[in-house]
Amino acid sequence: MQSKTKVLLIRFSSFGDVTQALSLPTKLKDHFKDCEVHWVTREDYKSLLENHPHIDRIWLFNRKKGFLELLKLAWKLRQQNFTHVYDAHNNLRSLVIYTLSTILKFNHKIKRPIYRWKRFLLFRFRINKFQMPFSGQRDLIEPLLPWGIDKSLPPAPQIFLESSAEEKALEKVSSLKRPFFTLAPSAAYFLKRWPKDYWKDLIQLLPDFDFVLLGGPEDQFLKDIQAIAPGRCLNLAGALDYKTNAAIIRKSKALVSNDTGLMHIAEQLGHPCIALLGPAPFGFPSRPSTLKMELPLSCRPCSKHGQGPCVNPIHQQCLVDIKPSTVANELLKWTR
Repeated sequence: MQSKTKVLLIRFSSFGDVTQALSLPTKLKDHFKDCEVHWVTREDYKSLLENHPHIDRIWLFNRKKGFLELLKLAWKLRQQNFTHVYDAHNNLRSLVIYTLSTILKFNHKIKRPIYRWKRFLLFRFRINKFQMPFSGQRDLIEPLLPWGIDKSLPPAPQIFLESSAEEKALEKVSSLKRPFFTLAPSAAYFLKRWPKDYWKDLIQLLPDFDFVLLGGPEDQFLKDIQAIAPGRCLNLAGALDYKTNAAIIRKSKALVSNDTGLMHIAEQLGHPCIALLGPAPFGFPSRPSTLKMELPLSCRPCSKHGQGPCVNPIHQQCLVDIKPSTVANELLKWTR
């Protein structure tokens, strides 16, 4: 008879959600002493999980291989004889794994609720039934209460960097001569982006510091931001993997970020971060190391992911009214 607790954690994507979920293995190991924690994720997020001291095995899914590949993975997982399963994703793919990977008692299988009716009331009628303030990590941990796990956050860091990432980060920023801030001007949806000219203004307001611009290969507009002070700005968009991004953030004085995955990286590092929060409600940071800048507008939040449309007469007021001078003053407080 199996006596050891063996937990399967399911979270396939995305960048920010997987990063927030990195607190879960620590919570599970703190509660179930000497348990095994296995995690199913997409291949492209494997590096985020690697080197985590509380993850015993990572199972990978390649979504390009389709449903048959998913069934094969579920069968392999079934051979592992898990005692507990937590579906922290709750979509069709995760339901397949959740259902087929094991047969367990109901109270040993938990799905993260997605509160469709609450979202409907919020976005259609502006009736908010969610616990305030919104907290991405709390919403990931709270479903585990039936297992006796409290909803407090484990201390940072909850993302664990390899020495190779640290070394690569040092190499990438070796040309900088002064203390620097990291900036994350992009986001998946345009309405979640602080105006491009505001990033330029922020750089000009802080002439005694250098800046590293972080993002993906598609973020070509960062070149325009860099051009405002090319001698003080290093544009590394698209040049780094997740862990090297994290290592550079940790070496900076602080990160300024839109509501995007890099904001959650800083949070899980416990590193100072200013989060510029606009139209979207979910996944907000939870740690005191992150200063949330947001406006109490009646139209916020306007959509689940920030895709819009903006209904405010002042377009994108939720971010336009957060001024560069305010952000610069907060950054200077962290350098004194």
